[in-house]
Amino acid sequence: MRSTARAWFATHTHRHDDFSVDRLVAAKQRSGERVSVVVPARDEEATIAAIVATIRSELVDAHGLVDEIVVADSLSSDATAEVAAKAGATVIDVRDVVPEVEARPGKGEALWRSLFVAGGDVLVFVDADLTHWGSHFVTGLLGPALTSQDTLLVKGFYDRIMEGAPPEAGHRPQGGRVTELVARPLLAQMWPDLAAVVQPLAGEWAVRRSLFETLSVPVGYGVEFATLVDTYSRFGLDAIAQVDLGARAHQHQSVHDLGVMAAEIIAVARRRADGVEPAEAELAQYRRDGDGSWDERPVPVTERPPAISVPAYGSRRRS
Repeated sequence: MRSTARAWFATHTHRHDDFSVDRLVAAKQRSGERVSVVVPARDEEATIAAIVATIRSELVDAHGLVDEIVVADSLSSDATAEVAAKAGATVIDVRDVVPEVEARPGKGEALWRSLFVAGGDVLVFVDADLTHWGSHFVTGLLGPALTSQDTLLVKGFYDRIMEGAPPEAGHRPQGGRVTELVARPLLAQMWPDLAAVVQPLAGEWAVRRSLFETLSVPVGYGVEFATLVDTYSRFGLDAIAQVDLGARAHQHQSVHDLGVMAAEIIAVARRRADGVEPAEAELAQYRRDGDGSWDERPVPVTERPPAISVPAYGSRRRS
């Protein structure tokens, strides 16, 4: 690992308990900034209510640290929207935001469209499928952003509680399979200064609106990787911080689903490192079902333009 990465790790890595709620409320009052928590969700009716209710109770109602909770419903077929609204979130259907642009399924698509609705100067993104977590995820991520105006992007990292194992026995300090086998090796080769980012694909992160609104946003799972690389390329390592959030558990995806995610990350990396504009592609995956067959899985490579370049966004911000 480069000495620059080691030095950055020593000075820009924090723990969630470094930042008390009272300290963050005071910092927020001094800066006058608003905070939005955005939860992108698709078919997460089983977990979304607890996430929204916990953040609302502990950080909105009790302290006023968070100003709003926005659930970006990404073409759900279940009761995600209804459950989230009942728990106290502002719910948007991605199809209703910038309706002149056809909505696509995908995490990045939901986050990009949330910019047109959420009012925060600092945005905290939290995944909708969490089963072991706490509101300290939000306070931890807000810590570096609210206490230093120079911090533009804050990445979370955590021990992963493995599926089926009790918390005390199932912690794993490494990231997921796509993180360790694709994302971090790509960073080590193409952007070695970012080698000390523990979990570049972590779904929990915070970003200043003034940065995110200027970035191109992949519609799928490439959004975290793209935001990290683009922030570093434009503003350097010192604009980024990371926070140890403790332990986290969520629903795990199949290896075939992870294959599509990996293909998205590679497309994002090639576009930024080599200037290669990837064509729409499919990933062939063999499925053993008697005679055997192949699934042709589309790999999302579309990126949305910076929100600030979209007329509807400018009109909303001025209003």
